[in-house]
Amino acid sequence: MNREKLSDKLAEIIPEQITTVRNNGSCKGCPKHSTKLHVYDWLHDFPEMQDMTNMVEVQFKNTRKGYYLNSNNIELKKGDVVAVEASPGHDIGTVTLTGKLVEVQMRKNNYREDFNGGPRRVYRTVRHTDMEKYELAKAKEQPTMIRAREIAENLGLNMKIGDVEYQGDGNKAIFYYIADERVDFRQLIKDFAAEFRVKIEMKQIGARQEAGRIGGVGPCGRELCCSSWMSNFVSVSTSAARYQDVSFNPQKLAGQCGKLKCCMNYEVDAYVEANRKLPSREIVLQTKDCDYFHFKTDILSGQITYSTDKNNPVNLETISKDRVFHIIELNKKGKKPSKLASDVEVVEASDNTMQNDLLVDQSITRFDKKESGNSPRRRKSKRNRPDNRNRGGRPPKRNEE
Repeated sequence: MNREKLSDKLAEIIPEQITTVRNNGSCKGCPKHSTKLHVYDWLHDFPEMQDMTNMVEVQFKNTRKGYYLNSNNIELKKGDVVAVEASPGHDIGTVTLTGKLVEVQMRKNNYREDFNGGPRRVYRTVRHTDMEKYELAKAKEQPTMIRAREIAENLGLNMKIGDVEYQGDGNKAIFYYIADERVDFRQLIKDFAAEFRVKIEMKQIGARQEAGRIGGVGPCGRELCCSSWMSNFVSVSTSAARYQDVSFNPQKLAGQCGKLKCCMNYEVDAYVEANRKLPSREIVLQTKDCDYFHFKTDILSGQITYSTDKNNPVNLETISKDRVFHIIELNKKGKKPSKLASDVEVVEASDNTMQNDLLVDQSITRFDKKESGNSPRRRKSKRNRPDNRNRGGRPPKRNEE
């Protein structure tokens, strides 16, 4: 059964869900989205929750979104493109959330009604003329950004303009910039207003937000987290790398934004919890032969390597954390084991030893079939081999009676 017949068969069973998937590319509660600010509507199956508020969530370019009052009681659903109130004029955005969850998101994002004492309103669903203005405004963003960088460079300002966003009607432009120190851009705004003939708004962002806007691929081979799903950025410190025993190499620790990688915060809690179950690295293990000093630790697997020299890797032996605790208890009682590793660990280490010879492991002939002892070539060579008792190559004569 091909894909079309299967889809038609399923449509007979659950037509509403299949129609939704065909139209939106996803389920009803999680509509099709191309940005990282989408919210799963887990109340989509409760129609009574959709009419409890007239507020809707509208999203614009990149990470900008707002909450607007549907005062005209327009029937809106997710994915509708609407014209909303702005200052000045109007803006064009996409409805991303409706119903009771809008109030939850407003409280979560600390929404405040600071526009003429009340919330901004939804004017209408977009018309053809609105979309024409919108497309013309978006087409000017890239040339405007290049020209804005030239103007800022001519003024000698220590800043970088990372993105430009035009309002839906083209009457306002938001310039996103990054700067390491305070920038006096009063003259810059005058030059921008004279050059572009629109209302200017400057908004400072961090290096991580800029990387999220530009996008890219990380060393893991996937899209950058800051451009795919992260919306809140938590500070990353070098202690996260120290807890995970990551080498302090700036080229490996820094991301494309030049800051410490956000992914170092993902597993640091697991490493901290695992470190609590490990013995102290300052404890010296005493055996009958010599003393062993801590060399390195595999935190997650619980394997600890010890050396007979305090500062250099000499006579390295790797044992489990349980064996370390056992030796520590013996040392406290004044006893010393005969050797560091137990007999069981020695056997397991010999069984798990891997061959590290690259010339053998990576040989291009390692998959070739070896000739068996009964092959025709082998039998032929045996048949033509001269016998040690008869060096002439002829078979020995039998004694005839």
